[in-house]
Amino acid sequence: MKQIIFIQHALDRLKERGISKELVIKIIRNPDGVDPEIATRNIAYKLIEGKLIRIVYDEEEESIVVISAYSTSKVRKYLRR
Repeated sequence: MKQIIFIQHALDRLKERGISKELVIKIIRNPDGVDPEIATRNIAYKLIEGKLIRIVYDEEEESIVVISAYSTSKVRKYLRR
């Protein structure tokens, strides 16, 4: 199982947005789905209590690097893709 690493930007956004590291890890390990954003980045997401939690991360050979995370009520916008 790959190690999950949080960059400082991700830690700052988690604190600002009230999202726990434990929830981020849970979503990465067991997402409802994963959207490729660009060549090296992915977005894992999970619908929780009517909100979509999205985790932006890079997957490297031996680790997963969390870049950012946010929640949105615009579920249809993101799940339509």
